Amino acid sequence: MKAEQVRAREAISAIRKILIADWDPIGVMDDPDWPRDEYDAYLGELYRILECGESAEFIARHLCFVEEAKMGLGAVQPAARMKVAMKLKSVAVGPSSRNSQQ
Repeated sequence: MKAEQVRAREAISAIRKILIADWDPIGVMDDPDWPRDEYDAYLGELYRILECGESAEFIARHLCFVEEAKMGLGAVQPAARMKVAMKLKSVAVGPSSRNSQQ
């Protein structure tokens, strides 16, 4: 496996862990029997957003959009998702680790 593929898999794993531990808008991850892939549908899109170097504010707004438009949950203000967005920004994505420096 190429180094780029290894880094991408590591980044996806890190994104998944953050979504499970820190985001979990439907509140199911406290149940150890609940599948850990609940939010996997959003991993690729978040990876691409991080790879593009988008801001934490952009990521927070994106998470709010996902919750409201894709999950059908109530509206959430981006400020409520900034902590998660900042953690996501720390994930090293792509051939360089530029996101972990921001």
